[in-house]
Amino acid sequence: MTAHTVEVPEDNAVFGQTTSAFASFGYSAAVRAHGLLFIAGTIGRRADGTIPDTIEEQTEIALRKIEEILRLENLDTSALVDVTSYHVDIRRHLPGFVEAKKRLVRAPYPTWTIIGVSGLASPGLLVEIRATAAYPDAPR
Repeated sequence: MTAHTVEVPEDNAVFGQTTSAFASFGYSAAVRAHGLLFIAGTIGRRADGTIPDTIEEQTEIALRKIEEILRLENLDTSALVDVTSYHVDIRRHLPGFVEAKKRLVRAPYPTWTIIGVSGLASPGLLVEIRATAAYPDAPR
Protein backbone atom coordinates (compact mmCIF):
# COMPACT_ATOMS: atom_id res chain seq x y z
CA MET A 1 0.00 0.00 0.00
CA THR A 2 1.24 3.46 -0.89
CA ALA A 3 0.24 6.13 1.59
CA HIS A 4 0.89 9.85 1.35
CA THR A 5 0.92 11.95 4.51
CA VAL A 6 -0.55 15.44 4.19
CA GLU A 7 1.68 17.98 5.90
CA VAL A 8 0.12 21.18 7.20
CA PRO A 9 2.81 23.89 7.04
CA GLU A 10 3.75 25.42 10.40
CA ASP A 11 2.93 28.90 9.08
CA ASN A 12 -0.59 27.87 7.98
CA ALA A 13 -3.02 30.68 8.85
CA VAL A 14 -5.97 28.37 9.57
CA PHE A 15 -4.09 26.02 11.92
CA GLY A 16 -1.62 28.53 13.39
CA GLN A 17 0.24 27.28 16.43
CA THR A 18 -2.05 24.24 16.70
CA THR A 19 0.10 22.40 14.10
CA SER A 20 2.40 21.46 17.00
CA ALA A 21 -0.23 18.92 18.11
CA PHE A 22 0.64 16.63 15.18
CA ALA A 23 4.18 16.05 16.43
CA SER A 24 3.28 16.25 20.13
CA PHE A 25 0.63 13.54 19.88
CA GLY A 26 2.28 11.61 17.03
CA TYR A 27 -0.32 11.72 14.28
CA SER A 28 -0.87 13.13 10.79
CA ALA A 29 -3.46 15.72 9.85
CA ALA A 30 -4.49 13.48 6.96
CA VAL A 31 -3.31 10.47 4.99
CA ARG A 32 -4.05 9.61 1.35
CA ALA A 33 -4.44 5.89 0.59
CA HIS A 34 -6.38 3.90 -2.02
CA GLY A 35 -7.92 7.02 -3.56
CA LEU A 36 -9.25 8.27 -0.23
CA LEU A 37 -8.16 11.05 2.10
CA PHE A 38 -8.54 10.18 5.78
CA ILE A 39 -8.67 13.39 7.84
CA ALA A 40 -7.90 13.14 11.55
CA GLY A 41 -10.33 14.58 14.08
CA THR A 42 -10.27 18.35 13.97
CA ILE A 43 -11.27 20.54 16.86
CA GLY A 44 -12.46 24.10 17.26
CA ARG A 45 -9.28 25.51 18.72
CA ARG A 46 -8.38 28.92 17.26
CA ALA A 47 -5.06 29.43 15.45
CA ASP A 48 -3.69 31.11 18.59
CA GLY A 49 -4.52 28.00 20.64
CA THR A 50 -7.51 29.40 22.53
CA ILE A 51 -10.86 27.61 22.67
CA PRO A 52 -14.05 29.57 21.88
CA ASP A 53 -16.98 29.27 24.26
CA THR A 54 -19.67 28.63 21.64
CA ILE A 55 -20.47 25.48 19.71
CA GLU A 56 -21.08 27.59 16.60
CA GLU A 57 -17.56 29.02 16.57
CA GLN A 58 -15.93 25.70 17.48
CA THR A 59 -17.84 23.97 14.69
CA GLU A 60 -16.88 26.63 12.17
CA ILE A 61 -13.20 26.43 13.11
CA ALA A 62 -13.16 22.62 12.94
CA LEU A 63 -14.88 22.63 9.54
CA ARG A 64 -12.52 25.36 8.25
CA LYS A 65 -9.59 23.13 9.23
CA ILE A 66 -11.11 20.28 7.22
CA GLU A 67 -11.61 22.68 4.29
CA GLU A 68 -7.95 23.70 4.58
CA ILE A 69 -6.71 20.11 4.52
CA LEU A 70 -8.90 19.48 1.47
CA ARG A 71 -7.49 22.63 -0.17
CA LEU A 72 -3.93 21.42 0.44
CA GLU A 73 -4.88 18.34 -1.58
CA ASN A 74 -6.65 20.35 -4.34
CA LEU A 75 -10.08 19.20 -3.13
CA ASP A 76 -13.12 20.93 -1.69
CA THR A 77 -16.01 19.85 0.53
CA SER A 78 -17.78 18.19 -2.39
CA ALA A 79 -15.10 15.46 -2.11
CA LEU A 80 -16.26 14.50 1.40
CA VAL A 81 -17.88 11.07 1.49
CA ASP A 82 -18.07 10.28 5.22
CA VAL A 83 -17.95 12.46 8.31
CA THR A 84 -18.20 11.64 12.02
CA SER A 85 -18.60 14.29 14.68
CA TYR A 86 -18.24 13.83 18.42
CA HIS A 87 -20.21 16.14 20.71
CA VAL A 88 -20.01 16.99 24.40
CA ASP A 89 -23.49 17.66 25.85
CA ILE A 90 -25.02 16.80 22.48
CA ARG A 91 -28.62 17.67 23.32
CA ARG A 92 -27.70 21.20 24.35
CA HIS A 93 -25.22 21.89 21.54
CA LEU A 94 -26.76 20.10 18.56
CA PRO A 95 -28.91 23.06 17.36
CA GLY A 96 -25.89 25.40 17.24
CA PHE A 97 -23.79 22.75 15.55
CA VAL A 98 -26.45 22.18 12.89
CA GLU A 99 -26.72 25.93 12.18
CA ALA A 100 -22.95 26.30 11.73
CA LYS A 101 -22.82 23.14 9.61
CA LYS A 102 -25.61 24.47 7.33
CA ARG A 103 -23.53 27.59 6.63
CA LEU A 104 -20.43 25.63 5.62
CA VAL A 105 -21.44 22.26 4.17
CA ARG A 106 -23.24 22.20 0.82
CA ALA A 107 -24.68 19.47 -1.39
CA PRO A 108 -23.68 16.91 -2.39
CA TYR A 109 -23.75 15.93 1.28
CA PRO A 110 -21.51 13.24 2.71
CA THR A 111 -22.78 10.59 5.08
CA TRP A 112 -22.58 11.94 8.63
CA THR A 113 -22.61 10.19 11.98
CA ILE A 114 -23.15 12.29 15.13
CA ILE A 115 -21.98 10.77 18.42
CA GLY A 116 -22.40 12.11 21.95
CA VAL A 117 -19.35 11.78 24.20
CA SER A 118 -18.60 12.66 27.82
CA GLY A 119 -15.52 14.69 26.97
CA LEU A 120 -12.78 15.51 24.48
CA ALA A 121 -8.99 15.99 24.80
CA SER A 122 -9.08 19.45 26.42
CA PRO A 123 -11.56 21.05 28.80
CA GLY A 124 -13.85 23.43 26.92
CA LEU A 125 -13.83 21.51 23.65
CA LEU A 126 -17.39 20.79 22.54
CA VAL A 127 -16.94 19.11 19.14
CA GLU A 128 -14.41 17.08 17.17
CA ILE A 129 -14.94 16.23 13.50
CA ARG A 130 -13.17 13.56 11.43
CA ALA A 131 -13.75 13.04 7.74
CA THR A 132 -12.99 10.93 4.70
CA ALA A 133 -12.84 12.38 1.19
CA ALA A 134 -12.52 10.69 -2.20
CA TYR A 135 -10.19 11.91 -4.93
CA PRO A 136 -11.92 12.45 -8.29
CA ASP A 137 -9.34 10.27 -10.05
CA ALA A 138 -9.93 7.32 -7.73
CA PRO A 139 -11.30 4.14 -9.33
CA ARG A 140 -15.00 3.61 -8.78
